Amino acid sequence: MSLNFIQIILIVLVAFLAGMDGILDEFQFHQPLVSCTLIGLVTGNLTAGIILGGSLQMIALGWANIGAAVAPDAALAAVASTIILVLGGQGASTESIGAAIAAAIPLAVAGLFLTMIVRTLAVPIVHMMDAAAEEGNYRKIEALHIGAILLQGLRIAIPAAILCFVPAHTVQSVLESMPAWLSNGMAIGGGMVVAVGYALVLNMMASREVWPFFIIGFVVAAISQLTLIALGGLGIALALIYLKLEKTGGSRGGGNYGDPLDDILNDY
Repeated sequence: MSLNFIQIILIVLVAFLAGMDGILDEFQFHQPLVSCTLIGLVTGNLTAGIILGGSLQMIALGWANIGAAVAPDAALAAVASTIILVLGGQGASTESIGAAIAAAIPLAVAGLFLTMIVRTLAVPIVHMMDAAAEEGNYRKIEALHIGAILLQGLRIAIPAAILCFVPAHTVQSVLESMPAWLSNGMAIGGGMVVAVGYALVLNMMASREVWPFFIIGFVVAAISQLTLIALGGLGIALALIYLKLEKTGGSRGGGNYGDPLDDILNDY
C-alpha cells in the first residue's frame, strides 16, 4: 500500500505527539493502543490499528521506567510497527499482525538508542537553562524547555517519516540482521539496570508499612494462573483492608504513629 502526502503528514503528526507524550505522559499518545489506532484511522486501516494497538498494549504494560531504568520505547515500537503493517497492505490478517508485533519488539529496544541520543543532547540545554535562571530570564527558560520537548517529538517523527518512504520488507530485514551479541547484550544490560532501579525505589519507599504489601506482591507474581481481573480484585481488597486499618489502627492504644500497621503492632 502506498501513502499519499496528507496521510504521511498525519502519520508524522501522530508520531510527533507520541514522542513528546512519552516524556510528558499527559494525553497518553505514546501508548500503543492510542498511537496505533490513530495511525490506522488516518491511513484507512482502523481495524488493523486497533487490533495491533491492543496486542502491543498488553506487552507494553510491563514496560515502565523504574528508578534509573529506562523502559523500551513503546512510542517508537507502536508507530513504526503500525507503519510497517499499513505498508504491507495485508490489513488485519493474523499473519500481518503477527509480523508487526515481531517487528515491534526490536524496534522498542532500538528506540533506547534514540532516547540516549536525545537525552545526551538535552544535557547542554539544561546547563543553558541554569544560566538563564541565574540571569532571571524566564522567557528563555520556557523556550529552552519547549525546545527540549520538541526534540523528544522529533525522536519519533523523523523515523516515522523515513519509514513512510522505505519498503516494509527492507525495515524487517534490517531488524533481523541485528547481531545476536548486540541484542543479547542490550537485554542483559537492561535487566541489570532494571534490578538497580527496583533497588533504588525500594530504598526510598522501604518502611514497615510497605514491606508486607511488597512480600504479598512478590508471592502473587509467581502464580501464573491469576488473570488481570483477579490481580485487580486482589489489589482492591488490599486497598480496602488498608483503609480499614488506617481508620482503626491509630485508635487502639493511642499509638497514632502515622502507620496503621505500626500502631497495631505496638499494641502487642
